[in-house]
Amino acid sequence: MSIRFDGKVAIVTGAGNGLGRSHALELAKRGAKVVINDLGGSRDGSGASSDAAKAVVAEIEAAGGEAISHGANVAVYSEVEDMVQQTIQKWGRVDILINNAGILRDKSFSKMSLDDFNLVMDVHLMGSVNCSKAVWDIMKEQQYGRIVMTTSSSGLYGNFGQSNYGAAKMAVIGLMNTLGIEGAKNNVRVNALAPTAATRMTEDILPPEVLAMLVPEPVTAGALTLCYEDAPSRQILCAGAGGYAISTLFETEGVYLGPDQQTPEAVIAHWDQICDTSQHAALETGFKQSEKFLLKAQQYLNEK
Repeated sequence: MSIRFDGKVAIVTGAGNGLGRSHALELAKRGAKVVINDLGGSRDGSGASSDAAKAVVAEIEAAGGEAISHGANVAVYSEVEDMVQQTIQKWGRVDILINNAGILRDKSFSKMSLDDFNLVMDVHLMGSVNCSKAVWDIMKEQQYGRIVMTTSSSGLYGNFGQSNYGAAKMAVIGLMNTLGIEGAKNNVRVNALAPTAATRMTEDILPPEVLAMLVPEPVTAGALTLCYEDAPSRQILCAGAGGYAISTLFETEGVYLGPDQQTPEAVIAHWDQICDTSQHAALETGFKQSEKFLLKAQQYLNEK
C-alpha cells in the first residue's frame, strides 16, 4: 500500500524548520499542495522572518511540487483567517491541518512569569484552536478533513520546568477528543502526535549523541499516518527514533460506596480497590463516566 495525498491541500504550521518542515516536504513529495506557515520567530517566540518558510516553498517547487508560504501568527485569529482564505483562493479547499507551531519558555513554576505562561498557552493551545476553527466549517462542508494536534510527553506525563508547555500540550488532547466526536459525522478526523525529535525545541536539552538519533523523518511517518484518507480518529500516537506507541487515557472500574459510606474516610479505606487497574477501560466520552457511576448506584439500590 502506498500512501498518497494527490489532490489534497494541507496547511502545516511552524513548517519553516524542524518537524514542520519535514511534515511539509513529505506531504508535498506524496502529492499534496502545501501551505508553509511560519512566523519565523526564535524558539522563545520573539522576532519574525519569512525566510525559512520561503526556503521550504522553494525546495518543494524545485522538486516539482506546489506550495505557498504564509507568515500568520497562529495566536492571532485574524491572521490565521487570512491564511485560510488565501489557501481557498489558491486551491479551493483545505483537507489537512497539522498544528505544529510552538515555542518554549521553560522555567520552574516558582520562577515562571504569568506572561511566559500565557504566551506558551496562546501559541500551543489557542494556536491549535484558531487554526482548527478557521478550517472547521470548510472541512465539514466538503465532508472531509484531517487535523493533527501536536502534543508532548511533557503534557501527557509532566516534565520539570515545563508547566506552561505541559499544560498547553495536555489541553490539546481535550480539544482533540471533543473535535473528534463533533467531526465524526462529517468525516473530519482529529488525532494527536506526541513527537520525540531533535529540533530547535530540544537542541539545548539533549546531548549530541542522543540528538543524532532523533531525526524528524520517523516522526513525520507518524504524522502522515494520522492525516491520510484512512486515518484513525481520537488517537494519541507517540513517535521518535523509529519507535511508535499509542498513549491512551484509562479509568479504573472503581467502587460504589453507599450513602452512609460517602466520606473521605471510606474513600481512603477503599483506596486500593479504587486504584485497581485489573478492569480498567478507556471511556468513549465524558458522559460514559457519569453513566458508569449511575449504573453502580442503581445496582446498589436494586440490591437493597
